[in-house]
Order: sequence, then C-alpha cells, then structure tokens
Amino acid sequence: MSDAYAAAGVNIAAATQAKELMAAAVRSTHGPAVLAGMGAFGGCFDLELAAPGTRPILVASTDGVGTKTLVAAALGRYDTVGQDLVNHCVNDILVQGARPLFFLDYVAAAKLAVAQVTAIVGGVAAACRAVGCALLGGETAEMPDVYAPGAFDLAGTIVGVVAREQLLPRPDVMPGDAVLALPSSGLHTNGYSLARAIVAQAGYTARPAILGGASLGEALLAVHRCYLAEVDALRAAVPLKALAHITGGGIFDNLPRALPAGLGATIERGSWPIPPICSYLVEQGRLSEHEAFHALNMGLGMLAVVPADAVAAALVALPEATRVGTISGEPGVRLV
Repeated sequence: MSDAYAAAGVNIAAATQAKELMAAAVRSTHGPAVLAGMGAFGGCFDLELAAPGTRPILVASTDGVGTKTLVAAALGRYDTVGQDLVNHCVNDILVQGARPLFFLDYVAAAKLAVAQVTAIVGGVAAACRAVGCALLGGETAEMPDVYAPGAFDLAGTIVGVVAREQLLPRPDVMPGDAVLALPSSGLHTNGYSLARAIVAQAGYTARPAILGGASLGEALLAVHRCYLAEVDALRAAVPLKALAHITGGGIFDNLPRALPAGLGATIERGSWPIPPICSYLVEQGRLSEHEAFHALNMGLGMLAVVPADAVAAALVALPEATRVGTISGEPGVRLV
C-alpha cells in the first residue's frame, strides 16, 4: 500500500518524519490549558483555565498568506511565512479586543519536503510562543495533482477570547475622534500578486537604491508585524474605541469595517512615513493613488480610534504611533 501510494505521488514516511521534527516546536507552545494537542484527532483546550471569572466571548478567524508563499519558494526561505500567518491572524482577532488562545495550521504542497515543512511550522510555533498562544494542531497535506511542483499553501485558524464588556469596536465612536496609525513593516501579507508582477522584470535579487541596500526579495519577505503588545499598551493608557487591521482592500475597505453605520474618516496625506517597498511598487507599477491605497497598506499597519482629547496620552504610550486622521460624519474614507 505505501509503495503504491508513493508511486502515486504521496510519501507518508516524509510526512511522518516532518511531524516528528516539528513536535518539539509545537509542544513548546503548550500550557496547562492544553488537554490534548498534536497527535490527537482533535485538540482540547480548557477555556475556564484561560479566562477564569469572566463572561468570555470566543473570537475566531481563518486566513492565509496568499502568494507571498511564491516569494518564499523562489528565494528558498521558509522561516518567515509561518510568523506572517500567526501575526496576521492575531491582529485580525485583536481588532475585536480578543487575545489569542490557540492556533491550528494547514500546510499543503505537491510534494512535502521535510526541511521546508519543518521550517514553516517552526515559524508558526515561534510566533505562537511570542504571543502566548498554543499551537494546538493542524494538517500537513501532500497533493501532487492539486499544487504545481515546488509550490505550497499555508493557512491557519486562530481562536481567542475577550470579556464581553471589552469587545471592540465600542458603540460610542463619533465624529471628531482621532485616528492613530501604527506603522507596518512592509507589505505584510497582502498585495503580493500585484507586487510580484511589478518586480518580475527586475527580479528578487535586485537592490534598488530606495531600499537602502536590501534586495527586493528581502523587502517582500519582511515579517508581518503583530500589534498585540502595542494595543495592550494603548488600552492601558487611553479609552480605545476601535481598531482596524489594514489588510487586503487597504484603508478604503478595512477602516469602515470598524466604524458604526453612517460614519467615515478623513486620512491626511503625508502624516506618516510610507515604507520604501511601497513607494517602489507605486513608482514602478505606475499605480494611481486609489489603487495603491486599495491594494497595499502603504505603511498603515493598524489603525486605532481614540477620543481627540486622548491623543497626547496615546502618543506617550506609543511613541511610534502617529495621528493620521479624524472620524467624520460622512461614510467612506477620504484622503485629504
């Protein structure tokens, strides 16, 4: 059976070896709330241990890293995309006030390469450890007739918890509230189909002057930032009303998701630094302003809405943050 399966393109032994090599990394994320993890048919997590004495609300999200996997494969570097995946998912539930509890990953390829999968899951585990999140389990799949040779896919599901009274966004967001921005580290995990098309001629090893010595490949593989610690500091300092994680769709699609119906925002051009890789893509791709801010985050990694009179305290708590705009009484996002 195993020889026939291998002849059909699936190597069970390689999958088993990969799981054995990643086991220690996975177990290193477990705490007392994990009752069953890797190796079980389903992971078990004790919510009462994780959120004692609260009215807990579970918040879940599933996402992937898109075609950033193709950049990783082209450069033969697999240690960062797992971190991208976890950080993206942590940020997605963070905007509703939730802290991560556990994570499940999914890695699929035409043919499993043990070192590749181990590096990917090692990155997932490292990011989970950094935020106190248990890597509870996942799936490693070899599907030779689905994926092109050398390609792989990476996705994950996160579950977090928030006390009901701390859910975001709050209902009291109003015109005049301030919009603060935390900077991105680059493209994060969105806009890569566009970025790959723009850099195709120059190639990933090119080092344009605007990147200050870094190659295009290095800039594109910059790890998606996690904003958990920064949001914790902000919530401790000021009344935080809403958060928006700027992913696919940019500010035009994502900021309105955090606002009550009928409200919008004005964002002030030039009030924050744009990452060099974004500037390069806009110039080389001849992107219009609307297309750039719709496809890319343009340096706006996470947006936070706070009362106008709390801005000074917020900037003391988070010196890297900048005020970039104001909530308005008109729906939509406008650049001014």
